Amino acid sequence: MSAPDVADGAVPLARVHRGDLVESVHLGHVVVLAPDGSVVHASGDPDVVIWPRSSLKPVQGVAMVRHGLEATGADLALVCASHSGEPGHLEVVERLLASAGLTADDLRNTPDWPLSPEAAWQRRAAGHGPEPLTQNCSGKHAGMLATCRAAGWPTDGYLDPAHPLQQAVVAATVELTGAPVEHVTVDGCGAPLLSTTLTGLARAFATVAAAAAHDDGSPEARVGRAMAAHPWHVGGTGRDVTAFMSAVPGLVAKDGADGVYAAGLPDGGAVALKVLDGSGRPRAAVLAAALALAGVPPELVAAAGDTPVLGHGHPVGAVRATFGPDA
Repeated sequence: MSAPDVADGAVPLARVHRGDLVESVHLGHVVVLAPDGSVVHASGDPDVVIWPRSSLKPVQGVAMVRHGLEATGADLALVCASHSGEPGHLEVVERLLASAGLTADDLRNTPDWPLSPEAAWQRRAAGHGPEPLTQNCSGKHAGMLATCRAAGWPTDGYLDPAHPLQQAVVAATVELTGAPVEHVTVDGCGAPLLSTTLTGLARAFATVAAAAAHDDGSPEARVGRAMAAHPWHVGGTGRDVTAFMSAVPGLVAKDGADGVYAAGLPDGGAVALKVLDGSGRPRAAVLAAALALAGVPPELVAAAGDTPVLGHGHPVGAVRATFGPDA
């Protein structure tokens, strides 16, 4: 029995214009959900099975809060982040660990440089190498460790798919996405990675964002409010995920590796996308177009979605979505 192929049903999502020619085309899938959960727009296959990569972090965060994680505000936002490794991010990671009586030595995520080039240069200049602390998923791993302490689970082996923490993540993923977890592998940071459908991912973000808007005190609301209120901690300086959430009140958004993006709106609308070739280049332009179809005024997300094509350091074109108000 062959595995699902993400290429099946993919369509053009964005064209790369340089000068007066289309230089490249990015294919993929996108789905836009109305507040009632119905599909407003779909390009490609809205039910394609994907690896959601780091876009699943808010769902993982919900599972952690359900099982005792007490983090709030910026600390909880960083648990759901792919942070840039700037000093303010690392301070929060260390604070999360210290709250559980742990240190960076307890992290088991993959050592790496900060995503921020400036932060990486500063670390290198200070004599550091790639470390788990500075890898973009260290907030999630710190949250996982703190959850284990709160729940009375062993911290050893917390990345094992059979560990109670990871089983709790599976349960939250199935519940919030409404889709079965049919495939499991290992993400880049070392944590278990769970498959879902594109519509399922959008559905999870709709639930988190709507719960936050109603402030019902649920784990979903706590995660959504933390992310929406602290967009810099979810990404970092110059990151489009930070720009989108800063521009749209109540938006809960999360970028993911290999061309994944998802976002939920306070009214319960949501979008999710997967770029077929895994490129991050068109994601912001496609997300902006999808959010406009979900009811966000296009002018709110125009700057965040602007993706110029440069020639000799100057704009000579742009990446443009194939759908939406400007298509």
